[in-house]
Amino acid sequence: MLAAGALLGSAILAVPVAAHATAAPDPAAPSAATVAAAAAGLDDPAKKEIAMKIVSSAENSSLDWRAQYKYIEDIGDGRGYTAGIIGFCSGTGDMLDLVEYYTRVKPGNVLAKYLPALRNVDGSDSHAGLDPNFTRDWAKAARDAEFRKAQDHERDRVYFNPSVKQGKSDGVGVLGQFIYYDAIVMHGDGTDSTSFRNIRGRALSKARPPSQGGNETTWLNAFLDARVWAMKQEEAHSDTSRVDTAQRVFLRKGNLNLDPPLDWKVYGDSFHIG
Repeated sequence: MLAAGALLGSAILAVPVAAHATAAPDPAAPSAATVAAAAAGLDDPAKKEIAMKIVSSAENSSLDWRAQYKYIEDIGDGRGYTAGIIGFCSGTGDMLDLVEYYTRVKPGNVLAKYLPALRNVDGSDSHAGLDPNFTRDWAKAARDAEFRKAQDHERDRVYFNPSVKQGKSDGVGVLGQFIYYDAIVMHGDGTDSTSFRNIRGRALSKARPPSQGGNETTWLNAFLDARVWAMKQEEAHSDTSRVDTAQRVFLRKGNLNLDPPLDWKVYGDSFHIG
């Protein structure tokens, strides 16, 4: 979740006013509105907020994603503890990365003492070295603004930024970028057959993204077909409603920009963003 910023050089301010007054406009240059539209994506703050709410509806049955910094439980999916705003797991390495990052920015924090145990349980569903106080200390850490910022940082670095980057590269809009994001959140982007990159590869055998001359809706349907296949490979993810009654709903309505109002269902619960 690294955010890159750029500062305008003061040299720009030194350009003589007369130059602006006499320069003829370039008829081929895009308008400011066109440039803004082209640059818009899921990383637009308003769209990102929508994305966080939709993912939270699936991960936590709530639109209040900011209330999830303190969330932690073992949901019995073989990944150990699942916690935080994006479901960091003790068994998949992203929780370890988060606590390591948090400890770099705030040494001696309440979770730092669990780093040896998190390294040992990575790749398993074990709680060895974590129980009985890890869940209590996680909730305590969540009261720290630095830990909340650390969760935001790792969410963006590992999940959000890569999915937006890939979506823009593939020529898909806000909905497509969200579809990618939700897939990376659930499946990660490793080398196994159900990872994001291999879901995308499976879709490529059926359709082409807009960047390769394909139709956006056709491509996204092919991607969601591949996503559903991946979900059904694992019992814990076999309920595909976060695709069937959420993302497909937006796609069928042609809402490629993910514009409100939005109505969807996940695991039988109804949600609305006005």
